[in-house]
Amino acid sequence: MTIRQASNDERRGEDGLRGWQLGVLAAGTFTLGVDGFVLAGLLPAIADDLSVSVSTAGQLTTIFSIAYAVGSPVLATLTGRWDRRLLLGGGLALFLLGMAGQALAPSYAVMAAGRAAAALGAAAFQSNAYVMAGMLAGGARRGRALVAVTAGTSLSTVLGVPFGVLVGQWFGWRAVLWVITALAALTAFCVPLLPRTHVPPTSMRIRLGVLTRPSVLMVLLATVAVVAPPLLLISYLPVVLGMANTDGRLVVMLLAFGLGSLTGNRLVGRLVDSRGALGALLVAVAGLAGSFAVLIPAREEYGAALAVLLAVGAFQGLSITPQQHRLFVVAPDVATVALGLNGSAIYLGSALGAALGGVTLDLAGASTIPATAAVLAAAGLALIATTGPGTTTPNHRHTSGHNAADGPNASRTSARAAGTAGGLNPFRGRRGCSRMHRSPA
Repeated sequence: MTIRQASNDERRGEDGLRGWQLGVLAAGTFTLGVDGFVLAGLLPAIADDLSVSVSTAGQLTTIFSIAYAVGSPVLATLTGRWDRRLLLGGGLALFLLGMAGQALAPSYAVMAAGRAAAALGAAAFQSNAYVMAGMLAGGARRGRALVAVTAGTSLSTVLGVPFGVLVGQWFGWRAVLWVITALAALTAFCVPLLPRTHVPPTSMRIRLGVLTRPSVLMVLLATVAVVAPPLLLISYLPVVLGMANTDGRLVVMLLAFGLGSLTGNRLVGRLVDSRGALGALLVAVAGLAGSFAVLIPAREEYGAALAVLLAVGAFQGLSITPQQHRLFVVAPDVATVALGLNGSAIYLGSALGAALGGVTLDLAGASTIPATAAVLAAAGLALIATTGPGTTTPNHRHTSGHNAADGPNASRTSARAAGTAGGLNPFRGRRGCSRMHRSPA
């Protein structure tokens, strides 16, 4: 079964999306990117204000991730025929309502409900921002358009999250959520100025049917295994490092993680081309496992911990692009759906990491979280190493050795084609298609 995208040539001008229109989409991804990580630096204050433990407060990340992972394909199926502008604007509206609910939350239950609503809004906006950029930019400009939109999420990791934590230290965690809400409102106000865009709908039966392919399922399981360890650590970073919520060094730590992630994102394309997708992935996961292990003794020394956080960010920045390359090759006829499922797998990995981090914190204490992350990354490395070399070709015949995506000359054209699917990724890669969670329209 092959899913084809209808042409939007009749709806776009010769120049496709203009710079300011891409800026609107990038502003949205920046806003949602800040929200995706900023709670990690605010957990102690949130826990104290809502009268819950830090581990319980950390499950807000789990709630967001599960809501996004489950809601993304459902929303995509139910709204397949809608104008993408309606989904962008509606998604931001739901997101800001969820954020306002969290900022006003008198209890943990209300906070959790607002977190779930914000996740559904984020799912509606993120995937469709990339869909619009990919479809309206045209083949010659698609890569640059996708890079421009993804720049918002990359910038949020480097600048937005540390800034959010700093605001939280000065004015309180609720003020941070109000700032994010205001940014979402400003972006939503500009969405009606974007061009009309439609894409062909895809049924839920087709989406779920892709999961019956063993090659696709193994890659998705690997994605979960790759994403969970970094989120396990980052979700509880303040308590792991023994830093108070008002400690200015925490901002520097998050900035180091963001800079490392940005560096990894910029290096991943060359690494995939030189070592293949599987080789790049093995390097990334092995580097994560080693970094977590080093953090066990280094977490109490500020300079050493800072260097390790930089390395964690860099290896994490390398980890998602290879997965998307591999999916595009093992399922080229349903690449849009497979990449969308990969987006859900990323958020399931986030939920698993946050949940395991909370359990570890309650049962064994904060000092054991780096060790747990190291063990989890090592298990992921073993999974990938034992299932990665052999793949299934599009006609489902087993081939020995690496697939096309794993070869030294992995196709840039295939990567750009995959990019039209769009999506969200807390861990972004440098190229347009590579650093986003792909959710179908």
